[in-house]
Amino acid sequence: MSIGLLALVAVVPIALALVLMVGMRWPATRAMPVAWLAAAAGAIAVWNLPVGYVAALTLQGFITAIGILIIVFGAILILYTLRDSGGMETIQCGMQNISPDMRVQAIIIGYLFAAFIEGAAGFGTPAALAAPLLLALGFPPLAAAVICLVFNSFPVSFGAVGTPIILGLSFLKDLVAKAVASGVPLNFTNMESFNMLIGQWVTLLHVPMAFILPIFMLGFITRFFGPNRSWSDGFRAWKFCVFAAVAFSVPYLVFAWLVGPEFPALIGGLVGLGVVVWGAKKGIALPKDGTFTFGSQAKWEPEWTGSVKASEGCKFQARMSQFRAWLPYVLIGVILVLTRIPEIGLKGILAAQAINFKNILGYSSVSASIQYLYLPGTIPFVLVAILTIFIHGMRGEKVKAAWKDSFLRMKNPTIALFFSVALVSIFRGSGVADQLLNPNAYPSMPLALAQSMAGVVGQAWPMFASFIGGLGAFITGSNTVSDLLFAEFQWGMASQLNLPHQIIVAAQVAGGAMGNMICIHNIVAVCAVVGLSGMEGAILRKTFWPFMLYGIVVGIIATLMSFVFFPNLF
Repeated sequence: MSIGLLALVAVVPIALALVLMVGMRWPATRAMPVAWLAAAAGAIAVWNLPVGYVAALTLQGFITAIGILIIVFGAILILYTLRDSGGMETIQCGMQNISPDMRVQAIIIGYLFAAFIEGAAGFGTPAALAAPLLLALGFPPLAAAVICLVFNSFPVSFGAVGTPIILGLSFLKDLVAKAVASGVPLNFTNMESFNMLIGQWVTLLHVPMAFILPIFMLGFITRFFGPNRSWSDGFRAWKFCVFAAVAFSVPYLVFAWLVGPEFPALIGGLVGLGVVVWGAKKGIALPKDGTFTFGSQAKWEPEWTGSVKASEGCKFQARMSQFRAWLPYVLIGVILVLTRIPEIGLKGILAAQAINFKNILGYSSVSASIQYLYLPGTIPFVLVAILTIFIHGMRGEKVKAAWKDSFLRMKNPTIALFFSVALVSIFRGSGVADQLLNPNAYPSMPLALAQSMAGVVGQAWPMFASFIGGLGAFITGSNTVSDLLFAEFQWGMASQLNLPHQIIVAAQVAGGAMGNMICIHNIVAVCAVVGLSGMEGAILRKTFWPFMLYGIVVGIIATLMSFVFFPNLF
């Protein structure tokens, strides 16, 4: 069968998920099992893979998904523990008292606070947490949702302590080892150094937007939601935006280039938040045109609000000191540093504790493992959640409520992730180098797509690579799963077109992050918490334009870096 026809079969599960979730508005819990079934059918009918082998790949995907779900559970548990301990309301109280200017509040909460939460937790938590906070401060619900979705982009590549890179690129391990063994001079020697390198390149793709996006979004919000419907009302706060971008980007770059992909968003958000809050209280770089607000709710358009009204004059109450409220997040940061720096010694000990699954269903090429102590879902998330019970003096019924709600919240992510990652496992396993399993010696589904598209796009691929990552996040609801789905595809495109693998893969990772703006999962979650259920289309129409801007900027930078840093490849 020709590569073109193979690519057509390979794209069917992706197109099916897109049609079901976007066109027919199916939830991922229904759409992804159908997409997985399409991938399995294509693997068996077209690739001629044995049914048992496809079943083994599916189980491999389920096991990989369990590792991701442990992280998701830990992130949700931290959120609900702080909610029920009073710590989150105390944090909200402190935020509310910094500045009455809603442009300043949008940057502090939507940009920096959400970046820190993304670095520590990820998986859609920042938008779901920050949007209700803005709502409580008097933002129109639609504006609050759009702000938080769009700003939850450049931190996402390093979200949940580097999960999109560390776990998301894990299926590239064999390709990286093969490239190293080829003897061609490379600036990476193993998977760990490759991940480090990808994190470094990703920051160069993201940082320009860390400066451009806040200025653009303040203008965008004041144009469509402000009393004067003016871009300039938002642009007048450009100095504060630049101040915030510098405060975030400096530690973001330092940790990406010197430490690794686990910490840039977490430390960038934490340090940036501290610096900017201090600066706002001192009046540094604040806009000089007076205090901006969205005006009286009586003048808002009906589309802006839903079942939950924005607060007018709402005041949060501090349930404890700010130090005690923030201490769990401080502990998360400290424990992550202690357990991720190899020289300390804990990293090796924790990473060695794993449940290994070898020769799944008797197939030697199919294996998986769960590093149950090294996953941040257990240490530090669950560990800190337990410590918070004592730090915040929680009563038994509050602890029970937090844990119960966390388990209940896991139902939909579990179904969606199981079948999303199983689909990815079939995708990558379809190209196995075993004549008994792959009698036609077909390339894997992602590589078939790569070979087919290479002839169409040619050397212009760096301009488009990030949009593939965005498509993956849009479909699967996760930068991590987007990388699992398309990293091999991007590697294949780089190989086909003689492009630098690290820049193309970095563009994939950056694209998966910007895809959070239009990600159906995140939009549905934010709509639920701000009372806009049924308004997903209105939000998507707003976030589409920042998404396109982001992709164009990343594409230009990726193209320039490919030609400037690797001229010998062209």
